[in-house]
Amino acid sequence: MEISGAEAVFDALNRADVAYLVVGGLAVNAHGYVRMTMDIDLVIALNPENILKALHGLEKACFRPAVPVTPEQFADPANRKRWREEKEMRVLKLWSDKYRLSPIDIFIYEPFDFATEYARAQRLELREGLSVPIVSLEALLTMKREAGRPQDLADIDALLELTDHGR
Repeated sequence: MEISGAEAVFDALNRADVAYLVVGGLAVNAHGYVRMTMDIDLVIALNPENILKALHGLEKACFRPAVPVTPEQFADPANRKRWREEKEMRVLKLWSDKYRLSPIDIFIYEPFDFATEYARAQRLELREGLSVPIVSLEALLTMKREAGRPQDLADIDALLELTDHGR
């Protein structure tokens, strides 16, 4: 992932006043275990207004869905439910020709109570004037347990070793 791409993503979301949380590998890094990550994993509040702000804001930053989905189609909860059930889709992938090394995965469902996690998120300042909301360690660990992939299990072990949770 490239820093300029990540900054473009977070700047676009902040400018559009999107309610979002960073999850996945970047959140693992923010919680103290530094490892390589290849994408930007996000959970956004899945109300239609927030979704439209997010996707239109990211479009202005040169990011587009990897599949033919409009922001309005993604904002429809019935579509997201159908995609999850019929296609086993978990995330909407976005890409950019300008930031090829910074793809985005936006969850098509809220894997936790978004309002609660958003309120307890820590804000990480990437640079002056650009802060990013990071999901809590507890919610991140739960997400990793539920995913259960080898990298997720390794992340759990490493994070627990770094915190009081592992003692």
